[in-house]
Amino acid sequence: MRCGKMAAPAAGTRGGARRRCQRLLYWVPVLFISSILCWSYYAYVTQLCLLSMANIGEKVVCLIAYHLFFMLFVWSYWKTIFTLPVNPSKEFHLSYADKELLEREPRGEAQQEIFRRAAKDLPIYTRTMSGAIRYCDRCQLVKPDRCHHCSVCDKCILKMDHHCPWVNNCVGFSNYKFFLLFLAYSLLYCIFIAATDLQYFIKFWTNGLPDTQAKFHIMFLFFAAAMFSVSLSSLFGYHCWLVSKNKSTLEAFRAPIFRHGTDKNGFSLGFSKNLRQVFGDEKKYWLLPVFTSLGDGCSFPTCLVNQDPEQVSTPVGLNSTTKNENHIFPPKTLRDSQSHLLTDTQSWTESSANTEKGKVVPKGMSNPGLTVENET
Repeated sequence: MRCGKMAAPAAGTRGGARRRCQRLLYWVPVLFISSILCWSYYAYVTQLCLLSMANIGEKVVCLIAYHLFFMLFVWSYWKTIFTLPVNPSKEFHLSYADKELLEREPRGEAQQEIFRRAAKDLPIYTRTMSGAIRYCDRCQLVKPDRCHHCSVCDKCILKMDHHCPWVNNCVGFSNYKFFLLFLAYSLLYCIFIAATDLQYFIKFWTNGLPDTQAKFHIMFLFFAAAMFSVSLSSLFGYHCWLVSKNKSTLEAFRAPIFRHGTDKNGFSLGFSKNLRQVFGDEKKYWLLPVFTSLGDGCSFPTCLVNQDPEQVSTPVGLNSTTKNENHIFPPKTLRDSQSHLLTDTQSWTESSANTEKGKVVPKGMSNPGLTVENET
């Protein structure tokens, strides 16, 4: 018995050590990119600009432009890595009573009834392939639309796009804009280096450069910049297409399923509105890695005409002031940010007046973001 009691802590210690080793290994791709970036800085600034360029004007222009691209690249990369992915708010978690009831009920229709009751006041319009409510067993919550469970992070991520090993982070609602800017600025960074290094790369092959250490840095700098430009251009182009269609990478491979069936363009509102949903309304911030995306990540306007008949028009009893209390970005309700993306400007209060005549709802006790589907 004593040996058995000692074996469990030992196994737990080994498991904890293995998880720590895994977490350290996840940083290897980030360290690789960082080391390439540091070397490219030394090779371009010191070996190319300061030691190889003879023209003073060319030096100054190249150094100023290079540091601009370098700063934007590093800033967007940093924000993509260290912006924490956002999880569903507490309204989507099952209550303690529902959790106890779920444990007692056998799997099947009885459990689905619990999920339907928990989701009836939530903006849930997507379903599983069988038409059931999307539920996460590990997080014990009803999944918001476009939310998925990440096996690496072991949590549900709002508007999850993918888990990127090159940033060691989940790319989702909170950092998707940063990820796009990271791709854009890294591509511009590589193209700029390749373009300005090209003439010196040609001199390398024509023996126009002195046989110094800079010679090899210039050669490898051009090869690295050219190769990364090719791979980044295809990846950036793909994500530009996703933004134009208002899709995530997961949705591109498996179209979202609504109550009426699969609809690959269910969240698309048109190119302009799709773009604003990611980058926001203020164009002066579009090119800066600061959070400006519209909405709260839990609910999204759709282009669907047929609404879910099981959803109520106006969820009552949810406090909108606490909905985003755990969010790391500035809370912004859909009424203020996303509702104007829709063609119909009917407000949630007007919808409530039509469906619940005679009821008086205290101000601040309903979440307008939860009824954005009614505005289509």
